[in-house]
Amino acid sequence: MGFFFLWYVVNGTARAKRKNIGLSALFLCVMVFLNGNMKQAPKHLIELIEPIVVGMGYECVGIEFNPHPTNGLLRIYIDTESGVVLDDCTRVSRQVSGVLDVEDLIKTVYQLEVSSPGAERPLFKVEHFQRFIGQKVQVNLFVPIEKRRKIIGFIISADDEKIVIDDEDHQFDIPVKSISKANLVADFSIQKG
Repeated sequence: MGFFFLWYVVNGTARAKRKNIGLSALFLCVMVFLNGNMKQAPKHLIELIEPIVVGMGYECVGIEFNPHPTNGLLRIYIDTESGVVLDDCTRVSRQVSGVLDVEDLIKTVYQLEVSSPGAERPLFKVEHFQRFIGQKVQVNLFVPIEKRRKIIGFIISADDEKIVIDDEDHQFDIPVKSISKANLVADFSIQKG
């Protein structure tokens, strides 16, 4: 048996919980969104993985893949209406890992990570933007709009062509194809009352 530590935060303090796992389950389950430089997975990986996750009863929020010759990373975000716990990540990781081993679609060394989307949920599809209209979002762009590559504001509307974001000073019409990465911005402020 092997083990890993699940890191989480309670009242602003980072804590770790030791969890025993089988050595064949090579994965890292992260319960918070890590802000990395990731790319959406290639279509053939999405077409393979998404039906597995959905078939297990989870929402496949998105799949990111960062290929690298020695330490690539395949990250799968899963969710349910009641949230995601460690056992959910473990189940999905084992199932997807088995299929990926058989299909052998990734020819380099990689780490498989299954995660909840966390408080700063990544947005991969237009439907995600539509679902969170009125919420605060951070959008990173491939090409600057009005000299800005990062726009933080509230989602006003979303369709197949553009996402409209209001940053309180200005409203931006952002072409969907120009978005490199987007995620919700969590509000951790405490309201006095």
